[in-house]
Amino acid sequence: MTVLRSIVLFLLAATAEIGGAWLVWQGVREQRGLLWIGAGVLALGAYGFVATLQPDANFGRILAAYGGVFVAGSLAWGMVVDGFRPDRFDVIGAAVCLVGVGIIMYAPRVVS
Repeated sequence: MTVLRSIVLFLLAATAEIGGAWLVWQGVREQRGLLWIGAGVLALGAYGFVATLQPDANFGRILAAYGGVFVAGSLAWGMVVDGFRPDRFDVIGAAVCLVGVGIIMYAPRVVS
């Protein structure tokens, strides 16, 4: 249950951060205005909060693992929202990142 909870939290965090960054991008680069930017800032703040809910207490580990989730999630967001078509190197890179997430977060730890 702890691993499932952790994965759900990573997905929520990714949605908040990537979505927030996308909203700011739309507000500034696509000139959609301050409402989009403000919504993006709120979503980015939500990301920071969601990350604190991870069961592991080590900030560095959580943020490092989340980096891999962010890489894969950003490509997925681009595909769904912007019609981006990743090439094989994008996919391979994202897969490598997700393997890294699994190792960082879920490998058995030896307590000494």
